[in-house]
Amino acid sequence: MGVITVNRRGPLDRVERSRARAFVLAAVASLVAGCATIQGPDYKQPDVPDKPQWSQLEGRELSTSEVIQPDWWHGFGDPYLIKLIQRAIDEGMDMRLAALRLDKAGIQLGKDRFSATPKVTALSPTDAIARGKRDNERSKTSRETESLGASLTWELDIWGKIRKDLQAADARYRATEMDWRATQLSLIASVAERYFQIRQFDEQIAQQVASKAQAEQLLGIYYAQHKEGMVPETRIRSQKAEISSLQNRLVEMQRGRSESELKLATLLGVPSGELQVPVGNLRDSVRLLEVPEVLPADVLSRRPDVLKAEYGVLQAHHLVGKARLARLPTFSLTGAAKTGTSFVSTVINTWTFGLAASWSGLFDRDLAMDVKLSEAEVKISREEYRKTVLEAFEEVEIALLNLNARQEQIKLLEAQVVDLQVVRNVQDARLREGLVSQLEVFETERTLLGAQQEILSTYQQLLTDTVTLYKALGGGWEAEHPGERRKVADSKTSK
Repeated sequence: MGVITVNRRGPLDRVERSRARAFVLAAVASLVAGCATIQGPDYKQPDVPDKPQWSQLEGRELSTSEVIQPDWWHGFGDPYLIKLIQRAIDEGMDMRLAALRLDKAGIQLGKDRFSATPKVTALSPTDAIARGKRDNERSKTSRETESLGASLTWELDIWGKIRKDLQAADARYRATEMDWRATQLSLIASVAERYFQIRQFDEQIAQQVASKAQAEQLLGIYYAQHKEGMVPETRIRSQKAEISSLQNRLVEMQRGRSESELKLATLLGVPSGELQVPVGNLRDSVRLLEVPEVLPADVLSRRPDVLKAEYGVLQAHHLVGKARLARLPTFSLTGAAKTGTSFVSTVINTWTFGLAASWSGLFDRDLAMDVKLSEAEVKISREEYRKTVLEAFEEVEIALLNLNARQEQIKLLEAQVVDLQVVRNVQDARLREGLVSQLEVFETERTLLGAQQEILSTYQQLLTDTVTLYKALGGGWEAEHPGERRKVADSKTSK
């Protein structure tokens, strides 16, 4: 440890000062040249498999333009859904927790930046009271007040170690910001999916009630025919059993709707049981959101989870540089000022300042191991990034696959319903004439009701797959590149 000081009570010897300056200049000259090599190469985005095209788009164009709007869920055309999503964003517990974590990360980032500022230590005055007795002397009490002073230390970031530490801290903050974005995106998707389920149950319940009413009407016909001896009592019992089956299914649908409503309330930050979603039909309330003719190719710069993974790589990269630079000499400006022995009656009469240098890390085995650990962490974070990228590609491809399949299924189911309705109308007329059996009617009714409810289920899945696709594409977040420097801002208002 070397310190060059200047004291008001006496200047340093010129020869000593020249030697110290020469030592500092020589050290700086010899190390600055190799500093860039020591801290490692510049950051480079990890290599990932090339993805020039989405396989399910059948040659449709990819684009890096803004084809997804930030409020893309407005495209479903349901004002009530829009209101629910906004309420979840504003009041939902998931968003509150994510925002608090982001605030905490911002405080930590501010604390980390203190490392680049001078450190001041204040010294408080101390009274000393002593009572003593010497040989052949009377006891004597003395009181002394020690001096008051303050010292300052400012480490000079000659090699960029502190800068590397701040860059790593900024990357860690950005990763937390990506968590906040991912939470909002997941919350929007969850609210939409729950709402779609409620609307699906509403329409299925209406279909079930209509089918049950028709079955009860048919039961009345059987009662009339039984009185005239046209049908046996077993036919009446069979019809009553069919009505009970329909009622059982209806109760299950009502239970499912209530459960979805309770879960939706929690997403909105409302106690379960205090949210009442008005009844409405799914296909009347929510329209299908058309997938854009072009989809963004830069998914990797939009998805919060992918960006978080890359910020993890960036943080690890900077920590490697910090670990390497930690082995170089440290230079600090130092300063101190003190009052006299009685700080009450005198002003500052002693002050010093100087340059301190230390080089304790050259042969420090712990610091050498820190470098190896940091390099290992870079390799792990790079592989985690690649894994996240592959999963992102998979989610987009599966969402597109499901969308194409659901659309084809709806067309087939609608054609099936049309045919079954014709068959049912013919059978109803022939049943009254006794030309068809009750079993045939039951089978046709069950198949028709099943097809109608399958259409609703497929429609709901189509809506959910659309939400999944937009989520997989990164929602409406702007493209971002972790390797590029930008000013830290309040992420909650940056969208």
